[in-house]
Amino acid sequence: MKQYLNRIYFKYFWWVWQLILLIISGFFLLLGIQIVIYAYRLNNPYNFILSFFASNLIILISLVILAGIVYRMIGVYRLMYHKKKHLQDDSVRSSNSGNQETKQ
Repeated sequence: MKQYLNRIYFKYFWWVWQLILLIISGFFLLLGIQIVIYAYRLNNPYNFILSFFASNLIILISLVILAGIVYRMIGVYRLMYHKKKHLQDDSVRSSNSGNQETKQ
């Protein structure tokens, strides 16, 4: 039962969770961009400096999280693709070896 749940989680729910994290990270990226745009409209230099650096920190953190999630998703997709390709190659080899034994 545990293997079945792990298989379902890693096949479907993991991707959904990663997409949710991507959306949240994209939201904070857009929020940081909006804050930096509004920071240039401020008249007080002290408020500008604080808003500017805070928005850049938000942008930096959200970009790093976004890049990390995308990197992890690409790695898992490649691993799944190679595993599927390896299984297909094994099935082709086993079917070819069975055909060769019947011919002899």
